[in-house]
Amino acid sequence: MKTLQGTVVSLKTPRTAQVRVARQWQHPLYKKSVKRTKRYACDYQGLELALGDTVIIRESRPLSKTKRFVVVEKVVEGAQ
Repeated sequence: MKTLQGTVVSLKTPRTAQVRVARQWQHPLYKKSVKRTKRYACDYQGLELALGDTVIIRESRPLSKTKRFVVVEKVVEGAQ
């Protein structure tokens, strides 16, 4: 299963956290460092999350129309 690390950016819906995952790679032709981000809707239960927390998410079965990931654990407390 795919696991990713990202930052919690929204907690507006119940039992759902929006997590931003950033990835960085080198462009094959221009050799420039390129950064891209993607937001994942993640299910969480039994965890106290806050904005800015760094979390590990894991791929799971489809839980709703947009939720395909589950928050596994909280790595670092947020700044806010």
